[in-house]
Amino acid sequence: MSNPKRSEVASNDTWDLMSLFPSDEAWQAALPEFESCIEGFSQFVGKLGQSPEQLAACLDHDVKTDRIAERIGTYAFLKTAEDQGNSKYQGFAARYQNLASKAGQAASFIRPEILAIPDETMSKWLSQPVLAPYRLVIERIHRYRAHTLSQSEERLLAMQSEMAQTASKTFRQLNDADLKFGLLEDEEGSQIELTNASFAALLQSPKREVRQKAFHQYYSQFSAHENTLAATLAGSVHADVYYAKARNYPSALESSLFADNVPVAVYDNLIAAVRNHLPAVHAYFDMRRRKMKLDKIHHYDTYVPILAESKTHRGWDQAVGIVMESLRPLGQEYCKVLEGGLRGRWCDRYPNAGKQSGAFSCGSFEADPYILMNYKTDVLNDVFTLTHEAGHSMHSYYSARNQPFQYYNYTIFVAEVASTFNEQLLARTLIERASNPQEKASIINHEIDSIRATIVRQTMFAEFEKKIHAMAEAGEPLTVESIKSTYGRLLRDYFGPDFVIDQELELECFRIPHFYRAFYVYKYATGLSAAIALSQRVLEGGQSELKDYLGFLQAGCSKDPLDLLRDAGVDMTSPQPVETALERLSQLVKQLDALV
Repeated sequence: MSNPKRSEVASNDTWDLMSLFPSDEAWQAALPEFESCIEGFSQFVGKLGQSPEQLAACLDHDVKTDRIAERIGTYAFLKTAEDQGNSKYQGFAARYQNLASKAGQAASFIRPEILAIPDETMSKWLSQPVLAPYRLVIERIHRYRAHTLSQSEERLLAMQSEMAQTASKTFRQLNDADLKFGLLEDEEGSQIELTNASFAALLQSPKREVRQKAFHQYYSQFSAHENTLAATLAGSVHADVYYAKARNYPSALESSLFADNVPVAVYDNLIAAVRNHLPAVHAYFDMRRRKMKLDKIHHYDTYVPILAESKTHRGWDQAVGIVMESLRPLGQEYCKVLEGGLRGRWCDRYPNAGKQSGAFSCGSFEADPYILMNYKTDVLNDVFTLTHEAGHSMHSYYSARNQPFQYYNYTIFVAEVASTFNEQLLARTLIERASNPQEKASIINHEIDSIRATIVRQTMFAEFEKKIHAMAEAGEPLTVESIKSTYGRLLRDYFGPDFVIDQELELECFRIPHFYRAFYVYKYATGLSAAIALSQRVLEGGQSELKDYLGFLQAGCSKDPLDLLRDAGVDMTSPQPVETALERLSQLVKQLDALV
């Protein structure tokens, strides 16, 4: 059946954007105020070093402008997501982008003028009450002083920004548009086109011949283009190394970690802790091999469920009920607010023609924290997706109501904690509620694969990024063979001695888009590790532990990420949270082995 048109969807199944703007006309009426704010920056240019009062006035104006921009931009984005073919809202988004670009240009003087204020002067100013609301903002800007160049040098670096994206753009064009993988017959005998999207689905086929054929056919294209792909990846790595050196960072890794004030030890502890627990991962792969009755296990055997998931119909209200039951440990207020939003109109629930695929949470300072879903009643993973996005939304809800605008928007480093925390509670509830061993085993299998994909796999990626950047920094050539052999050694370590590493799998390093945004993937692993540790702490603790966690949700970015998590009860500078998460993996593997 085809998806309904947007106009045919029942209003109760869509989000209500009234908390942003009551109508399109109200949105359009807000544009002149935004434009006026953009023009208002001119009164502050060249004057920030005159007095703390002048600096505070400029920062007040910047916050006012950003608050208006956030409402306008969020409304345009959400309306575009409803139906990406709607030209009216494409126009809304384009108008916003144009104004946002002008605002960025108009406010571009703020950072360099703050950095130009001498340290001694700024130290005195920060003791003044007028700058108290912006003390942390200013201190964070001043952290970059040692890594900020002269005006002419900064101009040259800025002029290179588009050129620096060449490697990433080339990869995306090749990967998303130019590579053609041909047709493939699925388990039902239907001819389907093999694409990046369908490849993931085909690896979950219950028919091994389909998985195997998809794997080899897919990677044959990467083999045919491996020299180009190696050159683009090397180009991206060399750009990272160049900008780190230009800005006086000791390494590309330290440059990337600087924004979150995360020491290299956190990155290294993650890798070391995962490596220490690789025997449990290897045991899981061997158990998977045995339960699937395979002589040898290959990579294309690791995504299909060991047990076929029993089809269960869960309507929206039933899914919300299961989610809310699992979240009871978070207290009455949390549950009352969230249930009101999920049963009300925070969510755009079901697919419609032209709607953006996937799911997301879109929180903002002054409006409801909206959720886009494409909910399917017979897919268990969609229930996990719902509680995941609800975790993000409640993080936004609490932060916006407990922090000023400049400190409410939490960083990527902590973003995945609240969402995967909710998933942990849901998994435990579903395991406890399972009506038969097969259902219980299916949920445990889902949980194992989630930890493996998010902690183990992403850590392997993180270690690969560290190694190839270190090679570039040491002057070692990044060639097809050097990159593949580096990745191949990691594959053998992480998958174990009894796992068959097909030659094509070494090409996987050439198809991961995250490698063009270096040193980002480790945050997935640290986020889930923190969530598992915190969820156990809340479930096994009392009101004090719950208060610590809710305090984390309320804190936004009012402290550095590691300090926020430490206040919540987990120290990410220690390997213990990762150890806790991987001990959970070991327990689940043993439970699953006993069930199937």
